[in-house]
Amino acid sequence: MAFFFKFAVASLALFFYHGFVVEAETVTYNWNISWTTANPDGMLERPVIGINGQWPLPVLNLTKGDRVVANVHNGLGNETTSIHWHGFFHHNTTFMDGPPHVVQCEIPPGSTFVYNFTLDQAGLYWYHSHSKGQYPDGLRQALIITDPENPYLGQYDEELVISLSDWYHDQMPDLLKGFISVTNPTGAEPVPKSALMNETQNFELPVQPGKTYLLRIVNVGAFASQYFWIEGHNMSVVEVDGVWTKPNETSMIYLTSAQRYSVLITMKNETTTNYPMVGSMDTDLFDKIPADLNWNVTGWLVYDKQGHRPQPHELEEFDPLDDVYLTPTDGVELYEQPDQVIVLNMSMNNLGDGANYAFFNDITYVSQKVPTLYSVMTTGDAASNPVIYGRDTNSYVLLKDQVIDIVLNNLDTGKHPFHLHGHNFQVLYRSPEEEGFFNATNTTSFPAVPMRRDTFWVKPTGNFLIRFKADNPGVWLFHCHLQFHFDAGLAMTFVEAPREMQQNLKIPQNHYDVCKASGEPVAGNAAGNTVDLFDLTGENRSVDPLPAGFTAKGVVALVFSCIAAFVGCAAVAWYGAAPLGVAPVVPSPQ
Repeated sequence: MAFFFKFAVASLALFFYHGFVVEAETVTYNWNISWTTANPDGMLERPVIGINGQWPLPVLNLTKGDRVVANVHNGLGNETTSIHWHGFFHHNTTFMDGPPHVVQCEIPPGSTFVYNFTLDQAGLYWYHSHSKGQYPDGLRQALIITDPENPYLGQYDEELVISLSDWYHDQMPDLLKGFISVTNPTGAEPVPKSALMNETQNFELPVQPGKTYLLRIVNVGAFASQYFWIEGHNMSVVEVDGVWTKPNETSMIYLTSAQRYSVLITMKNETTTNYPMVGSMDTDLFDKIPADLNWNVTGWLVYDKQGHRPQPHELEEFDPLDDVYLTPTDGVELYEQPDQVIVLNMSMNNLGDGANYAFFNDITYVSQKVPTLYSVMTTGDAASNPVIYGRDTNSYVLLKDQVIDIVLNNLDTGKHPFHLHGHNFQVLYRSPEEEGFFNATNTTSFPAVPMRRDTFWVKPTGNFLIRFKADNPGVWLFHCHLQFHFDAGLAMTFVEAPREMQQNLKIPQNHYDVCKASGEPVAGNAAGNTVDLFDLTGENRSVDPLPAGFTAKGVVALVFSCIAAFVGCAAVAWYGAAPLGVAPVVPSPQ
């Protein structure tokens, strides 16, 4: 099957780019999501998820105004799949956002799902699976939307892309099984085996002296944040998460999972030396550091193809740019006072099975039998009541054009990056480490023109305040982008303008065909009840809490005591059930 077909459609909008008229196009991708093998860190060949037998996946290059049609066939055989277009707004097409059980059904093996939407934004994004735990097995890659109104046109000669990522040798289903387990009551996340740059450990970036490049950098990893720097070169940050910013020079940036930066970097006027580019995993995130772990990955800016590739110098400390102080070039001012303030207290704790889960306001996310969007579209007036979406989707209903504040209090001792689907948000405040709960008296003013992005991180036992406009009717997740934490329940749902969705959206028939193939219901409340919308009998729910007085260690001890007792009883029963035989003859001593 051809990887993709690209067609120009003259009837679509026209743009001016570099002084030329640019026609928007319909770009069609025919993808077979299937298994292949790879050995990106040179340590172990293992199965990976590719597209049409190719891995790493292709970087997608599109233009604002393009229409994208992606025919995604699941050829995996043993897993469901999906595609999330990370950072896309999907105006009027929330059903193309990708998360299964939220806006679509899982794509079962043998089925094809059609993603069809028009691009009305620009910048650096990425695409990845949103099915449980899947994208760290390979289904992830950068995506660039060219901006005909790019404020930096003419200030650089060429665009280049770098992805940073972490890599595991075990596949994610096994890693998740061990992570969310009574045998891991502290919730210690699996430590990656390697760091990668452009999905390898031997990446070289040929450059020409004196040229200026727009370098696009994205962290497509599952868990590890990374520090990034290029020896002997400064970078000028000009975009974060699809938002152009005023130039801000730095020697180092810090990217959590899902964050993106575009930087301008000018090459030296000589070719005598090649320079290391370094991605260094943030080891503060790891509960323990294996003795054989190299948490760095080194690539090279190559001025001289025949020249030496030097190793990077050791740093005494990391000093990355603080993104809070970036300013968007569009000058969008601080939104007016909020219509609704949502306070989310984030915690990690154990439930009755002894495993460690993640919570917003003591609710750990569990997807429901009916995808939340389909509940919106089939429940009439009841769609404005968050109860019908199930207790453990942690749903909030927003009215059209409300201004929403999210106060996030991190009760955990780790760093966490949070991603909002369907929007970017203004960053008003991030506290120092260990500040505890947000207190408005700790900050006397907010930026007049706040930085905007779609993924933002909170410091250990700290907090942040972000603000966005509910100007995009749809069903949108807000979740931690550390894959293990998302799968452990660190997510909640915004149901934005449900009445407007009912009036203006029409879910394509292909959605229902895929749901039929996967056996998932498409109408009613979270439990699939279409008669009494407030009867949630049978809804999917989280594990019950620990019994009063129990600790996680106590549950572990109890479980293993029970296992030992069972094994002991089985041995006794087996011995007792053995047939009686003749006593052996023991020779008498001579």
